[in-house]
Amino acid sequence: MNKLLPFAAAALALPAALHASPAGDAATYLERIAALDDAGPALDAVIAVNPGAPAEAAAAAGLPLAGRTVLVKDNVETREWPTTAGSLALKDNMTGRDAPLVARLRAAGGVVLGKTNLSEWANIRSGNSTSGWSAVGGLTRNPHATDRNACGSSSGSGAAVAAGLAWAAIGTETDGSITCPASINGIVGFKPTVGLVSRTHVVPISASQDTAGPMARTVADAALLLGAIAGSDPADPATAEADAHLADFTAGLAGASLAGMRIGVLRKQAGNDPRVSEVFDAALADLARAGAELVEIDFEIPPTMGTGEIAVLLHELRRDLGAYLAGSPADIPVRSLADVIAFNRAHAAAEMRWFGQELFEAAEKATDEDAYAKAREESLRLAGAEGIDRLLAENRVALLVAPTVGPAWTTDLVNGAHYNGSIGAGSLAAVAGYPHLTVPMGAVETLPVGLSFIGPKWADSTVLRAGAAYERARTAALAQPSLQRWAPAAGK
Repeated sequence: MNKLLPFAAAALALPAALHASPAGDAATYLERIAALDDAGPALDAVIAVNPGAPAEAAAAAGLPLAGRTVLVKDNVETREWPTTAGSLALKDNMTGRDAPLVARLRAAGGVVLGKTNLSEWANIRSGNSTSGWSAVGGLTRNPHATDRNACGSSSGSGAAVAAGLAWAAIGTETDGSITCPASINGIVGFKPTVGLVSRTHVVPISASQDTAGPMARTVADAALLLGAIAGSDPADPATAEADAHLADFTAGLAGASLAGMRIGVLRKQAGNDPRVSEVFDAALADLARAGAELVEIDFEIPPTMGTGEIAVLLHELRRDLGAYLAGSPADIPVRSLADVIAFNRAHAAAEMRWFGQELFEAAEKATDEDAYAKAREESLRLAGAEGIDRLLAENRVALLVAPTVGPAWTTDLVNGAHYNGSIGAGSLAAVAGYPHLTVPMGAVETLPVGLSFIGPKWADSTVLRAGAAYERARTAALAQPSLQRWAPAAGK
């Protein structure tokens, strides 16, 4: 056993008085990063830290976020550090600029504590990748079981929040990259409506589906962070309506009620693991006790939705990543997806030891504009108008619920991920661009699982209020990070 683990375990419990002193909080979090991320179990969730955070926190004490510390996923630009997306090709991508969402965060009194590791290129390089690994940051470990996966691509953000290395973190999602790591690491994650948060100066995959969002320990904290980063951005046309939908997303959370709310239960999306279904049933019972009217919905996600989605992502990856690389003011060796493919081949020992780049290579060939337009129309229709929208209208429900994903799987760099893909409905929200919140609902063998709340476009506040109401009604005991390898619970 790692001789540092007893100290690390003792250090895991967050001080009860956090937020009493913003500067003190920042100093505490820096100490925890040194003890738990750099040393001890070496989670490798954080790849850069801001030693000036305590001073910045003290100066921001009178602002809305009051000096609260936020870690930022390393595909979002911050002025202090290069933005690498986990790739050695971007190790010198020092742009000196803040993404608009980061500028908003700072203006609201948030302190950028550092940057987090991620699945390289947000997990779009290969279908055989190991989530949580990047050539820049190595492999992020799940604090609940260090031999198990932290999920991706916002693996570092999820693991860091779960281990108490910051007040909250920024993740990004194209499909599952906020909600999966949040569920797997036992925290709250919120993928907002696409267009509520700017994507400018964020290394992209897809203009259709990309968004940033908050990852935190409570729904209220996630809502507070969302309010700081949301808003229209003239450089991102998708956000044209964002200002019209801005709100105090924390308003009403403390007293939010499920009484009389009709909620659709996506039973088939609970998958084929009876242990997950058991935890889900307990969560449904909590919802019912809190006054929700549960409506069972018999629904299968059309396989053609996924086929269309991957066609869209590959086409937009070539276009959107190419535009980002061409526009970077930094001295980088890649200015197109083709350049990145060539870079990886030239640096295969460092970049492609564990998995290849077949999705990149397919994206470079995805040039058929008519096929792309057809795929986008079909996938969006199946996820939105004929998916979430139809299910809500026909069943007269406000929201949909399902398990987010199964428990964490063992990390395997040799063979790649082997998670249970039968669980969850997050792709519906991802393709449609609709809000998706995951809240911890219990555990399977000490491994966290989350409950998804999915709503219609721009219903972000409604989804957050439902999640907060469930959070208060929840009866399940939540798993606590062990900072050790997984082991059976005592007596089993």
